[in-house]
Amino acid sequence: MILPGATLGVLGGGQLGRMFTLAAKVMGYRVVVLDPDPQSPAGQLADIHLKADYRDAVALIRMGGLCEAVTTEFENVPAASLETLAKHCRVAPSAAALAVAQDRLEEKSHARASGCATAPYASIESAADLDAAWAAIGAPALLKTRRLGYDGKGQARVDTAAGLAAAFKELKEVPCLLEGFLPLEREVSVVLARNARDEIAFFPLAENQHRHGILDISIVPARIPEPLAERARDMAAHLARELGYEGVMAVEFFVLKDGSIVFNEMAPRPHNSGHYTLDATACDQFQQQVRALCGLPLGDPRLLTPAVMVNLLGDVWRPEPKWGELLRHPGVQLHLYGKAEARPGRKMGHYNCLAATVEEALGLALETRAELGIGVD
Repeated sequence: MILPGATLGVLGGGQLGRMFTLAAKVMGYRVVVLDPDPQSPAGQLADIHLKADYRDAVALIRMGGLCEAVTTEFENVPAASLETLAKHCRVAPSAAALAVAQDRLEEKSHARASGCATAPYASIESAADLDAAWAAIGAPALLKTRRLGYDGKGQARVDTAAGLAAAFKELKEVPCLLEGFLPLEREVSVVLARNARDEIAFFPLAENQHRHGILDISIVPARIPEPLAERARDMAAHLARELGYEGVMAVEFFVLKDGSIVFNEMAPRPHNSGHYTLDATACDQFQQQVRALCGLPLGDPRLLTPAVMVNLLGDVWRPEPKWGELLRHPGVQLHLYGKAEARPGRKMGHYNCLAATVEEALGLALETRAELGIGVD
């Protein structure tokens, strides 16, 4: 076990790194952040901020010498950087697990091999694959880049073969997946932690609603039957074990109108849909990330109160939101990420609405969203 007083590292200086840093420092650890942005949210709070590229060999060797263990805050860290660090200190999750999550084809293939149903899909490596992919999937469909897509980026809806060709060209003809549409009822996510002793702890499922391809609100507990929630937990746990995954991860599922459940995607890190845990569970997802990284027993993930998380994007900084209006509600807990510049679509913070029932929490979330002008285009 790596105990308080040791130094931990995180690759990535965004809001997830910031919340990991806060959790680690509260628990008594020192933190090193590697991120090229001199104003990174996590770097602002770290004991040491290494302002360097994620591939910088000198910075990586220094980080490996300073830290007893290193984790990541986003999945697009070069896997080779984790391999370099692993020569000097403990790294979790592993480079191999991260590499799977970085490629949608690898991700879907691993999910199917782990017993998860997925939407129908076809791989497109070049323009020569378009006709076969269209014949296999048909309309309507989503064209997604295999790498680097998130929050609705790197994807396009297509309804005709000609539209597929145009969308592939628009996406610079990089390798893609063409995915068929499914009759969705809702989306849910499982956030879990797994440590080196194969202990797994599940946070309560979140029910997620998106706007313009970006998570808008998460409702907890998810409003689905318990047998379906148990099925989602089993599938997520099996996927984590098959990957040899250590750390916190999120797995998103689609609940279909016929009551079945299919894998959508995984995130090898704490997740936006798990931010409710900062106020609503006995141990939050960032404390759990520290525990899993350090080989400690996992914390208690039980839900203490129903909650609804509301994302705060830069769109509502017109000018800065009226925080007084929001904080007059005693059930609201505000979390801002320390980002200097607000831009449309940029995640600037979130807040959690806590109440005695999930219906009351959702009502408070919808009321406060309207007061802040969220959803007003």
